[in-house]
Amino acid sequence: MDTTMLEVHAFATPNSVKVPIALEEMGLDYRLVPVNLRQGEQKTDAFKAMNPSAKVPVLIDRSVPEDGGVVLGESAAILVYLAEKTGQLLPKDGIRRGKVFEQLFFHASGLSPAFLHAFLVAIQSSPQPEARARALAEVDRTLGVLDQALEHHRYVAGDAYSIADIAHFGWVWRHQAIGATLDKFPAVARWYAEISARPAVVRAIAKTLALAQ
Repeated sequence: MDTTMLEVHAFATPNSVKVPIALEEMGLDYRLVPVNLRQGEQKTDAFKAMNPSAKVPVLIDRSVPEDGGVVLGESAAILVYLAEKTGQLLPKDGIRRGKVFEQLFFHASGLSPAFLHAFLVAIQSSPQPEARARALAEVDRTLGVLDQALEHHRYVAGDAYSIADIAHFGWVWRHQAIGATLDKFPAVARWYAEISARPAVVRAIAKTLALAQ
């Protein structure tokens, strides 16, 4: 497998960081291409040709000969693609695989929207206290769901580290930026500390943050 053909178009965002984390964990070579959201580069015709939703990240896998390679958006879809490509961080079948997808779908439908909404409220020039409180209440609700799962298992989908952990970590990594705290969620705090210390995660965060410098 030619792993030098992987290209990630990204910026220093919670969704972007998930892909470098997965690639670092999987031991794959890749190239990060900055897409400066502050300058609106995600709205250019060239970028929207890759992802009409005008969102980062986008993965390009040029090792696939069909149609010039794979172009894929949506961070969860990218995580699944890379896991299936490498056979890593996603069980092959059975309930363990189902539990990973359960967490991925909860992330897409629950935790990620809650964190995104709270972030958008937090960056308003004059956020309304009521709106901020409602947004953080939904963040706490989703963190409570995650905490219950982590009370019984080391990782979010069971006893094995998976792409579901990477998906959740992307947004939980930014909990302080939205004014949230993990104090009420000891299992999440334990999990977050462990994931944050993984060498692959440390490397991926540093590379992702450098995109905004």
